[in-house]
Amino acid sequence: MSAKDIENFRRMCGQFRWLAVFMVISVGLLLALMAWVAPLLLMALHRPSAPTPARMLATTIQYAPAACYLFGVWSIGQALGEIAKGRLIQAALPSALRRVGLALGVGGVASVFVVINLMRLVGADKRSYLNFDVAGMTLGMIGGALFLLGRVMDQALAAQAELDEMI
Repeated sequence: MSAKDIENFRRMCGQFRWLAVFMVISVGLLLALMAWVAPLLLMALHRPSAPTPARMLATTIQYAPAACYLFGVWSIGQALGEIAKGRLIQAALPSALRRVGLALGVGGVASVFVVINLMRLVGADKRSYLNFDVAGMTLGMIGGALFLLGRVMDQALAAQAELDEMI
């Protein structure tokens, strides 16, 4: 790659970082608005359509996997921001893969097993004990694979550093 190609790549990484920041902040604010701000505002105005605190808790539980996914997007943006500032891809990628993998894995497992059972526990849902969510299952599996790939890359970098010391 030429120096111009590398500079363009770093510029695009920086742009993507800001896109990730925008996405996390905007989606996070929208989720907070729907789960807490609007219901609290309706309660303060004494509206009959105001949700109960139990409904707000159920909505918060329902949005928990989204918080995990947003952390994954934030982690990707952070890694790309480091690359944009000149850090080597080999140095930034393993930790980003582990964080993204963990975020996707936890979010996927939560959406399939945890959310539905917590919703049953607070009385907001009477469905089964397992939410057959193919997207959540897929994200959980991809997250696990990314986490493992991050660990493998860490080991490969350690082996490369050891070999470099020998030379």
